[in-house]
Amino acid sequence: MTKHEFYILNDLYNGRQGRGGCTSDIDRTRALDDQAAINALTDAGLIAAINALTDAGLIARDTGALTGAGFAALEPYRVDNAVILAAGASTRFIPLSLEQPKGLFEVKGEKLIERQIQQLKAAGIDDITVVLGYKKEMFFYLKEKYGVKFIINDAFNIKNNIESLYLARNELKNTYVCVSDSYFVENPFSRFEYQTFYAGLSVSEAVNELYVDTDSDGRIIRMAENRDAGRVLLGHSFWRKEFSDAFIALAEADREVGRYHACFWEWLVKDYLAQLPPMYYKEYTPGTIFEFDYFEELRQFDTQYLSHTHSGIIRNIKLVFRCDEEDIVDFRNVSEGMTNTSFIFKIDGVDYIYRHPGDGTDSIINRRNEKTSLIKAKQLGIDPTYIYADVNEGWKISRFVPQFREPDYGSFADSQKVLSVLRKLHASDVKVDYGMRPWEDALGMQKLLTGKDPNCFAPHEALKAKIGRLYQMTLGDGVEKCFCHGDTYRPNWMLLPDGDVILIDWEYAGFSDPGIDVGYYIVDAMYDFPDAERFIKEYLGNGYDVSGRFHYMAYTAIIAYYWFVWALYRESCGADMGQSLENWRAMAEKYADHLLRE
Repeated sequence: MTKHEFYILNDLYNGRQGRGGCTSDIDRTRALDDQAAINALTDAGLIAAINALTDAGLIARDTGALTGAGFAALEPYRVDNAVILAAGASTRFIPLSLEQPKGLFEVKGEKLIERQIQQLKAAGIDDITVVLGYKKEMFFYLKEKYGVKFIINDAFNIKNNIESLYLARNELKNTYVCVSDSYFVENPFSRFEYQTFYAGLSVSEAVNELYVDTDSDGRIIRMAENRDAGRVLLGHSFWRKEFSDAFIALAEADREVGRYHACFWEWLVKDYLAQLPPMYYKEYTPGTIFEFDYFEELRQFDTQYLSHTHSGIIRNIKLVFRCDEEDIVDFRNVSEGMTNTSFIFKIDGVDYIYRHPGDGTDSIINRRNEKTSLIKAKQLGIDPTYIYADVNEGWKISRFVPQFREPDYGSFADSQKVLSVLRKLHASDVKVDYGMRPWEDALGMQKLLTGKDPNCFAPHEALKAKIGRLYQMTLGDGVEKCFCHGDTYRPNWMLLPDGDVILIDWEYAGFSDPGIDVGYYIVDAMYDFPDAERFIKEYLGNGYDVSGRFHYMAYTAIIAYYWFVWALYRESCGADMGQSLENWRAMAEKYADHLLRE
């Protein structure tokens, strides 16, 4: 069956179901347009094609309706099901994506994923699987409401959506592959599809999408980025069974290598276009398919988001600055920290940064204490960026510093700048009734861990015993507690062009042993013993002696152990601590063994 014949029969089927065809589908429009048909068909146009189908018994001569034979001719093109990818965190869609997955945003009165499910069902596609990850529980109501199935991708924050498709491999047949945040002005789905395709439209400007080149039959022969104009991929895709099988084989082969772990699935297709079964480009009218990558794009499309976003985060900013929602603009994502997620925004031409607390942090961070520390640090002139912190929800707003650099661990001059601030902090007369106790706090986090899995800490008991011995050896050695920062690794330092030094992020601050601040800088720098001793000697100055050296070297091991246990706890909450977890364990082990051998 030719594509033109398929479109004729498919349109008759849709008409029998009470559905009109998708007028924004340019391929369909061309196939059913008489002049286009005259140009494309060897027979004399659309009427001749209909007559041929009628003569073949596929269209009833008296009524012009689809016959049983016509329906049977469409059967090989039947769509089996749909898979909707909804696992990602949509970090570019700051700040709304911090509160709910993008697929659940309401656009022009409808939730994006619900609108898409309804469109699929209207086309007769009832077998729908949604792949979930980020805030997955917020989607669970869809099962009862629409009868969809779920697949859970627990690696959503480590791998990209190739993993989601691999997990859904048993569902990939003659399948629509969709993303949860697409908005189709007109229903693009159909009970039957002629060939594997990816939807898209033509643009006259540079956009952050993949551009395509096709051959004369519309087969995609090249995908590329960074063009000024052309045809781009956007919206849904349909895979015939042979394409699904070939893609799954490639994805499975890559799982051990991991080359595409961080990639969208389109990049695997892009690199293997020549080996895969044909994928065709299905062009739609501009302005009929939307994907909102950034909050500002959604504001342009749906003006309700200018003045009423239903966002608690936007409400927080509005209340702090006593402004209107439309005054809050230019949202930019900041790479996630180990604990929190942050973004930049602008009001009246001034940039600020909003800190959104990470999951699980309320169990280990006292936000009321943090706020007190922030106020004290601002009064000391060590962190002048602080504006507001909420003690109940844990969010914070600070002045954004555009130009600074982090200290170079290999530069002793930078170490001297850092240590000057630490000496000022530790010499202050600030006294508070809280503070980090790294040994005791690590024991508390161990209890949280073993509450989830009683045996999970067994591999670390030997290291724990060494750290416990070191801690006992530091007691009573004369080092007095003082106001400390508690998290002195490089990303929390700002070295400004004018020579000023700022220390930010005071979640772990309080009245503690100063060894936590000196030691953690050493830990994150992964200094060997001579560099650590030089750093400690510079900090202590004329007060440097054997006892002081031992104390701060011991606290290097103790604070490394604290952060190691902290990382174990964060991973139990779903975070990926990466190499840092192993670095902290290694530094705790290294310094403990070194000191206990002396």
